Amino acid sequence: MRLLRICLAWVGGFSLLCASVCAQPVELVLAGGTVVDVSAWGRSARDIPDAVVVITEGRITAVGSRAEVLIPKNARIVDCSGKYLIPGLIDGFAGMSSQAQASAFLYMGVTTVVARTGAQYGRVDLAASPRPHAYLIDSIGTTDDWSLLIGQRGWAANLRVNGRPAELKPDDLARQLTDTARLGTRVVWLGENLTAANTQWIAAHAHQMGLATYGGFAATPYRVGVESGVDALVRMGRYELGADPDELTRPLAQDPYGSAASTAYDYAAHVPTTDVRLRSYARFLAQHHSALMPTFATYYLKLPGHRNLWHEPAAALLDPRALWNAPDHATGELTYPVSSWARHLPNSTLRWMQESQRKKADLQAQHLWQVNQVLFSAGPRYLAASGSPVDGSMPGIGEHVELEMLVRLGLSPREALAAATNNYALEFGWTDLGLIAPGRRADIVIVDGDPTVSIWNARRIAGVILEGNILDREALLRTR
Repeated sequence: MRLLRICLAWVGGFSLLCASVCAQPVELVLAGGTVVDVSAWGRSARDIPDAVVVITEGRITAVGSRAEVLIPKNARIVDCSGKYLIPGLIDGFAGMSSQAQASAFLYMGVTTVVARTGAQYGRVDLAASPRPHAYLIDSIGTTDDWSLLIGQRGWAANLRVNGRPAELKPDDLARQLTDTARLGTRVVWLGENLTAANTQWIAAHAHQMGLATYGGFAATPYRVGVESGVDALVRMGRYELGADPDELTRPLAQDPYGSAASTAYDYAAHVPTTDVRLRSYARFLAQHHSALMPTFATYYLKLPGHRNLWHEPAAALLDPRALWNAPDHATGELTYPVSSWARHLPNSTLRWMQESQRKKADLQAQHLWQVNQVLFSAGPRYLAASGSPVDGSMPGIGEHVELEMLVRLGLSPREALAAATNNYALEFGWTDLGLIAPGRRADIVIVDGDPTVSIWNARRIAGVILEGNILDREALLRTR
């Protein structure tokens, strides 16, 4: 009997050992490619040629040269010889309201989307599968029909917009921050109607809670928002308000949407590039924490040298009706509809009116671009974001347009890649993404050319890995 017990114990132990061995995760190894360094805001260039990247259960566990890193036995090996490995791209401000949009992001190597809900963006489709990681944005301190909290008990009445958005009562702010964080919000939006005191309070408390902050100010002066430590200033055409004279921005505290705002934005859109205030503002931005998130992709079709984005393979996934102000499918150009009262005019007159609107919009965009060249010359930090699906910027495609425009502005290709990857880790403390390094999430894009030589090589995607899983890109193109 004792011998039988010993045998059973031995058999049981052997079975447990076998189960333990069989349960060991199978590592994925990317071997032979060059790991592109995007650390230090893109100013470091310690690439790793002939690299070995070991991935276990969705995380990167080892990175180094073939001489330094041992390839585990029984690992699944992907030969990346002659290719380049970059971290999965991050689109810092976009909508993602359908499976088609989610697939377009993934097809273009965007593995994380900082996702906004809104009338122009729709609601984030968290049920899409596969989809990029979605880091949610919620507005804070203001009424908003699209707030993530609008359907939560006790919030509907407080958040409904009656007329124009209005600031919430002070005693609601702390509760709103806590409740939206519980929903999984990662970024809070500080909008046009927030006055300076509330902006300062929200920025301080959001950072204490580990939430990133985006600013699109009007009632709060931009210099106050920046000094409050807001992490990112969003969209060309907005943050230039910081260069306006005080007499134009002061009335915005009471009139952030009306005639005072129209006057202030018009001045910002036409400020001379030699203006002393503009150059002072540029130096101010460079000296502070806030990064610029220009969403140049939303102005791309108004700037010279653009192309028809409908020709991109990923565009076949997209429904123009789900894009706000989508470009014409045949020409790739934005359309400029005329007012209903003018529709009885002759067609030649209508075409003249539309062309006049186009020229005016294009000239304004070109001047704003020149203003941004002045801001760039002072050396601020940048974060890449497409702003899609708005004003001609398309999910996934728009992120590569943004990289192209950042390089056109003056960033090196490596700095532009950093703006779409590790700069988010540095600026927001999101240390689970942004680098191909041990401990980071295994979101990796394999490309066929060196993207630090030409940013266009970032489009030559040979493979996309999402949390350790190799995606079938051709299957993504068949998704609807």
